[in-house]
Amino acid sequence: MPLNYSKWDQLELSDDSDIEGHPNVDKKSLIRWKQRDIHEKRELRKHKIKTLEAQIACNEVLLPRIKNIHADLSSSSSSAPAPVYFNTLVSRLQTNPSPDCPPGNDPTKLEQTYDGMLFSLLKMVGEKAMERVKDSGTSEADKDAKLTKELVAEMEVHVKHLGETIEKDKEELETEEAEQKKHITMDDLHEGFESHYVPPTPAPPPVPVTAVKGGKGKEKAKATTIEVLNPKALEASAPAVPDIDAEEDEEDGLPELTPSLEAFSKITLWNYEQSFQFIQSHRDVYVPGASDALLVAGFRAQGEGKSKYAKQCVHQSLLIQYCEKLGRDGVGIFFKKMVSGDKRALKVFVDDVESTYEHLVNRVKINKEEAQNESREQIQLVPENPDQIISFNVPDGPPPENLVLEGPGTEGLDIEEVRKALQFRWDVYQGFTPDLQEALKSGGLDGVNNVLGDLDVAEAEAIVNSLDVAGILNFAEGGVRDQTGAD
Repeated sequence: MPLNYSKWDQLELSDDSDIEGHPNVDKKSLIRWKQRDIHEKRELRKHKIKTLEAQIACNEVLLPRIKNIHADLSSSSSSAPAPVYFNTLVSRLQTNPSPDCPPGNDPTKLEQTYDGMLFSLLKMVGEKAMERVKDSGTSEADKDAKLTKELVAEMEVHVKHLGETIEKDKEELETEEAEQKKHITMDDLHEGFESHYVPPTPAPPPVPVTAVKGGKGKEKAKATTIEVLNPKALEASAPAVPDIDAEEDEEDGLPELTPSLEAFSKITLWNYEQSFQFIQSHRDVYVPGASDALLVAGFRAQGEGKSKYAKQCVHQSLLIQYCEKLGRDGVGIFFKKMVSGDKRALKVFVDDVESTYEHLVNRVKINKEEAQNESREQIQLVPENPDQIISFNVPDGPPPENLVLEGPGTEGLDIEEVRKALQFRWDVYQGFTPDLQEALKSGGLDGVNNVLGDLDVAEAEAIVNSLDVAGILNFAEGGVRDQTGAD
């Protein structure tokens, strides 16, 4: 059988002995320049091929979506006018974008996601359409129709341009790949019957823990019993989960979110496929302490009023906990049941997410109330010494018309001045709330202090001053002493 030597034509030698150059330049330098030129062109070709492949893949995702938007704008049977539909779509892409993005991009950055790219395009289309409508001098009655026409025309331009770009990139990719195949490189050489040991990738470290001031020993933990999706799974005990009810000052530290966990926590609820793909591509998500860090992040988010994000953190934390509970192959078992739509498994997990989030919400509410009660200032009436008695001279009503002064010490008093003082005391008393009036009538100091304790400091001080000035408050010694916070 004749031998085929055509493959040797693909060899690209970088040290040919027949290189011809200038007589003043030594041959070794020419050979080195030739080698460098070949390697640089080879690397540039590889980079260009990867870039073209990425561009084609991204544009092939965007093109159908742009075509659908163009079709909806062109359709006369749409439920909403074209400008309203367009503005609603732009607003949704900006405020609630999907984290889906091309491989290697950051899902947390809007401009690197598919929705972010589409938002930029639609924003540009809207601005151009509005400029054309404004320049045309169209009347207000025909403005919507003109804007619809301009939006459709502009979208049609981008549909055509993107389609042509994809075809052009494909042709250029075919040319570069054909050129690459013309030459044999080290990447094309394969050694048979030879194995190389590649050590396994080391496991990622656990989630870092941040120290908390005032720590008093080891972190509180409680064993959480989870109803497993597979009753025949390993009977291993559930991992210790941080007790949401534990106070922060009783812990040595709190687990913090890593960048990967933060991105993982932003995946929307019940999106099992995306969570599964994220865990597969980010090993540092499925590590010790990850579920605890997500719970802590959810607790903090709920305290800041970010309820949607808090529930996502709880959801992602329980995802990891369930996978850990199901044993060595827990990730595959759990997501297989979730993605396939196992009704019993879905119900168990959804109920657990709802109950855990409800408990977290209640705990955050209780913590806020306790913090407010501890930090709230109060005004209280306190005797100067144990022998002193505080009493209240409560008027029964306004002074009578026939006021008579009797008893020792009344000889030099002006009856009209006394009448004014009594009327003033009655007016002050009538200005108090019913709760305070009842407390004053009872004569008990505790009842009055309870009413004052529920008021703001400024309001309580004004009331005590009014009691003193009107003569309703009686001390053995004059003055009011504020002992707020005293034991």
